[in-house]
Amino acid sequence: MKDADQSGHTPVVVALAGGVGGAKLAYGLHRALGERLAVVVNTGDDFEHWGLTVCPDLDTVLYNLAGLNNPEFGWGLAGESHAALAMMRRYGGESWFSLGDGDLATHLLRTERLRAGLNLTQVTFELRTALGVTAELLPMSDQPVRTVVHSDEGVLPFQRYFVQRRCEPRLLRLEFAGMEGARPSPQVLAALARAEAVVLCPSNPYLSLDPILLLPGLAERLRVFAGPVVAVSPIVGGQALKGPAAKIMAELGVEASALAVAQHIAGRIRLDGFVLDAVDAHLADAVASLGVTPLVTDTIMHDAASKERLAREVLALAVRLVRRPTSE
Repeated sequence: MKDADQSGHTPVVVALAGGVGGAKLAYGLHRALGERLAVVVNTGDDFEHWGLTVCPDLDTVLYNLAGLNNPEFGWGLAGESHAALAMMRRYGGESWFSLGDGDLATHLLRTERLRAGLNLTQVTFELRTALGVTAELLPMSDQPVRTVVHSDEGVLPFQRYFVQRRCEPRLLRLEFAGMEGARPSPQVLAALARAEAVVLCPSNPYLSLDPILLLPGLAERLRVFAGPVVAVSPIVGGQALKGPAAKIMAELGVEASALAVAQHIAGRIRLDGFVLDAVDAHLADAVASLGVTPLVTDTIMHDAASKERLAREVLALAVRLVRRPTSE
């Protein structure tokens, strides 16, 4: 990737991410790019719990970038203890959302700093700096956006649906409360202004990417972005590797396939390249028919080496797709 320009600004790759799949590729990109990576993270999953501001996607990406995540689950901290949760359960308090003791420190400090007047971007900067993460880690917005699930059991806040009810209710539609009043932070816009490529990580297209792509002012920036935009499918062989993406797609009347993910993203923004797993190689021509260049490879990330390998393949695709001048 390029060196600093005449203004002294170093070009970056901007990754859009949420969830475990997104965090895995973000880790690989971090290994490949270091400080030349900016990760914009979904905050629609954020909620208040035990009086604390909890940011599940931000923390999943943070812990992965810092190499501190629980390798079994992909989220939470490795070697975590749960003494506080056990005591809360003994008291009869809310115990359906698993907060580990180390994780609890993150939420305590975040909430304290927010109450002191810092915004979420500033607090996240403090957290990632303390953990030695050199990539920029950016909440999509400093204004709260909350994902709400309209289901056959009524309206559920996202974490109630996702964690407490384990995605069992049938999803009818999604609402992103607060979206109208939210905007990308100045730091997100600055990262996009000096970006040479944008990568959409293999995150749930409806739960993790849509809140970012529908954010007023962000999709517009991506539509006129001059560099390549590449996405990686979270659906492999008709199944989600992690999370409820396939179930949600089926309930929304959408075929659970990598092609459907490509179609969904291309309906939101301009998409130049799309990465499919080898088991979905038969979909490559259909992806190409969308005007999107397909790349077929092994997209399964099971260790640090495979995460970095996929990240480098994605970056190589982006280099191949450097945009010709656009009239948009």
